[in-house]
Amino acid sequence: METTDIIQFFDKCAKSWDDEMVRSDRIIGEILDRGGVTEGKDVLDVACGTGVLFPDYLGRNVASVTGVDISSEMAKIAESKFADEKKVQVICSDVCDLHFDKKYDCIMIYNAFPHFPEPENLFTYLSTCLKDGGRITVAHGMSRERIDAHHRYHHASKVSLGLMHEEQLAELMGKWFVVDTVISDNEKYIVSGVK
Repeated sequence: METTDIIQFFDKCAKSWDDEMVRSDRIIGEILDRGGVTEGKDVLDVACGTGVLFPDYLGRNVASVTGVDISSEMAKIAESKFADEKKVQVICSDVCDLHFDKKYDCIMIYNAFPHFPEPENLFTYLSTCLKDGGRITVAHGMSRERIDAHHRYHHASKVSLGLMHEEQLAELMGKWFVVDTVISDNEKYIVSGVK
């Protein structure tokens, strides 16, 4: 999987991303609850896309949202949608190339994890961005099987490793975090831990 392919794929998808988004407010609520997203928290949204979760974070009165996406088209849309929101900052970059001036209470990777070609490097880096006692969450609003089928149907297999089995992901994350949530059922996939 090449970074340039990932960028091109998501740049191409950006304009229709919000229209094609499948979401359940109930599942999003559970993901954010398990991710510790509550009032006053600083949230880092990794691969934020068009900012689909930003309204949910803001609805919980977080202190700040930093959204990062490697796709310039996704980042442009997210930035334009929240241009007047002082709590939101959008950065177009590979998250691992950044040097943040603060640490975060919550790191969320939502509907994006299969598109990271080096998950171990990602977690190594993100462990330096999380406050002590902070939570990191990898989540999808669909089951692992449905995500993988979705990627095959939308020709995203070239830019996806496939969604790692939840126990395998928990073991990988366990090198840096205390994993206390592992859920994979017909509706959702959530693996979350504390630093």
